[in-house]
Amino acid sequence: MLSFEQQNLSKSSSADRAERSQWLESQLKQLQASLRTGQQSLASWNGGEMAVAAVPGAGKSHSLSVAAAIAIARNQLHSRRQLVIVTYTRSAAANIKSKIRDRLKELMLPPGGFVVHTLHGLALNIANSRKELSGLDLDNVTLVVPNTGHRIIRGAVERWIAEHPRQYQRLLEGVQFDGEETERLRRQSVLRTEVLSGLTYTVVREAKSSGLLPEQLQQLSQNATDEYGILAIAAGLYEEYQRAMRAQDLVDYDDMILAALKVLEYPPMRLLWQNQVYGVFEDEAQDSSPLQERLIAILASSGSVANSEPNLVRVGDPNQAINSTFTPADPIYFNWFCETCKQQNSLATMNQAGRSSKIIIESANFVLGWVNQQWSNHQSSQKQILLPFRQQNIVTVDANDPQPDANPQPEGSGVVICHPDDVYQTVELIGSKAIALLQEHPKRNLAILVRENRQARFLAAELAYLKKEHDINIYEVGESERYSQIPVEILKLLQFIDRPHSPDNLKAALEVLQQRSLIPTQDLNALATFPEQFLYPTPLHPKHKPQVEQARRYGVNLLRARMELPNYQLIPFLGMTLKYTGSELATVQKLSEKVSQQIKGRSSLKAAIEALSEIVSSENFEGVEEDDGDRYTRPNQVTIITMHKAKGLDWDYVFIPFLHQDILPGQPWIPNAGKFLGNFTLSEVARAQIRAVVHYQHLTPNQPQAIPQPLAAWQEAVKLKQAEEYRLLYVAMTRAKRLLWMSAAQLGPFRWSVFRSDQPNSLQAKKPCPVLPVLAHHLRVNYLSNK
Repeated sequence: MLSFEQQNLSKSSSADRAERSQWLESQLKQLQASLRTGQQSLASWNGGEMAVAAVPGAGKSHSLSVAAAIAIARNQLHSRRQLVIVTYTRSAAANIKSKIRDRLKELMLPPGGFVVHTLHGLALNIANSRKELSGLDLDNVTLVVPNTGHRIIRGAVERWIAEHPRQYQRLLEGVQFDGEETERLRRQSVLRTEVLSGLTYTVVREAKSSGLLPEQLQQLSQNATDEYGILAIAAGLYEEYQRAMRAQDLVDYDDMILAALKVLEYPPMRLLWQNQVYGVFEDEAQDSSPLQERLIAILASSGSVANSEPNLVRVGDPNQAINSTFTPADPIYFNWFCETCKQQNSLATMNQAGRSSKIIIESANFVLGWVNQQWSNHQSSQKQILLPFRQQNIVTVDANDPQPDANPQPEGSGVVICHPDDVYQTVELIGSKAIALLQEHPKRNLAILVRENRQARFLAAELAYLKKEHDINIYEVGESERYSQIPVEILKLLQFIDRPHSPDNLKAALEVLQQRSLIPTQDLNALATFPEQFLYPTPLHPKHKPQVEQARRYGVNLLRARMELPNYQLIPFLGMTLKYTGSELATVQKLSEKVSQQIKGRSSLKAAIEALSEIVSSENFEGVEEDDGDRYTRPNQVTIITMHKAKGLDWDYVFIPFLHQDILPGQPWIPNAGKFLGNFTLSEVARAQIRAVVHYQHLTPNQPQAIPQPLAAWQEAVKLKQAEEYRLLYVAMTRAKRLLWMSAAQLGPFRWSVFRSDQPNSLQAKKPCPVLPVLAHHLRVNYLSNK
């Protein structure tokens, strides 16, 4: 029996626990009550499936972190029974993880009971848990992100041509062919280097992310009746690609997910993982693919209760799906999930947003409605119309909303639409407006959103005077930020170390040092003309100037490193030499490990250069992300950034120039060199055909589906492209808080890829994006007339 003291202690502990439980519950209710109406639905989730359709600026990540903290607290989750949060970038994962920990700290709870993964990080963890089941051993395989020029894709094309001469001959003949030898050779080159490599790249990603193996795609192609047999060609190229990847111990990102699914196909392992997972929250669900959806649905299902509903919450905004025409992401699956949950009364809508002024919100809503209406008018004869947007308007927040300065007062009219004479006057207008705005409000920020990186470079060059004359910073967020330039810089230094007597190699290395501000700006041609004299001058040579001597010392130190360091330490050493910091050093380490893995068993400087050259020329090497979005939104700064890169960010003032019809919504481009095949591209036709089949199978399993003919598939690809371009405009518009300025110059370049800013006479007449004049009229009628 318990002693009297022990009984009192037990009663005291029980009372403390009850009091603690009551306090915690009251804190959870307060936390939930602090959310907006739509956000509260997510926070009150208590198991099962839920879809959350959020608008731009709805506070998605904040409410997701609150909902996660409440679920962890109420279900007493711990390290052996966790909530899994899945997102698609490392920076987003770090952001959500930090927010959940903050919420748990406020509740005086330990920072556990949850884990945040990128989708591929989660797949890798599962695959590594049983390597003999997954067939994936990262100690012996190399992860690659091949582009169309990668040796794997080039090799797959050559092997397919050798194995399928009749199909290849049919492609050579195209629509019409007179047998002329020069034309034959030209077509052979186009097919080998452009058409078939592009088809392989697109089909491998599309089919694999849809869960289709080569043999399954081959079987589906039997239902096709087009004269080229495009899906059959695609299946053959896919098979050759997979065979080469296996032979060379290479994997891509989709292989990670397939490997994870192989592990989960084994019932004991599936049960083990499901028992560790209480539920799954998926962020940015509009960017998911069928393969990814399948993985998280299995994890979210109960391992012990048969046919139970998964504990799965999917949060996203189909109206911000802007990656589906160049990645396997397909927003239709999240839209379907939303409709399923709507029927089950488990669809939540976060439609309130405090980011933008009311007139900016209403302009974005108008664009959404107008585009959908145009789609309906032009496709009224179809049984099922897939609209570009989910009909979900943004609503301003309540008057007592806790967000500081929610729905701020607009700057001037709030929305400006103009039609400058040409692109040069466009820049003048933006420059003068930026000066006025940032001089009056130096703590605010401003961004110019563009569709193409070439437009960004043009703007940065033309607006360079803002820094010199007005001390306004210009920050151009280039394409290089996505695919790291570090491999290029390291390669140039390694090539110099390998052949220091080459003037080209020396100059390239000095250019890297100069770009990194490690040596003064000077005439590098003079230094590189005679490498030996520059690097090792004799007493007979004139003494180097100080800036030349500084450059020489760097060169000599690089050459000394080759003599003193083993090969595997050279790349990290070069990273330190170039004074990389933070995420740059992490990227260097990632690069070094990748090169070491690729040259395992044949380590040498030349082998390292060969491997690095292939990474530079044939892969999209992604650096380690720096979790610092603040560099894009600093005060008194003009940020020039693409619309795609701007997603997830916001600025006080947003300028969107060059809104011309040929760019937005535009038309998918058919290269002239490949038009002998018809008025379409094989890669886009194959993508549309695969999606048509997969969509049909998703809705009506085990039923055969006719494959669309090439022209019908191409028309579908055009519609998908144009719908996505309008969604991209919507994303760009909703980045603005106080001022949204849009323009379409009357004269612009025929094509930005060939435009030179020193040739203003090359401009031609341009039509504005169709929605622009309609929106301008709407604003005049409904706003200006009331003032």
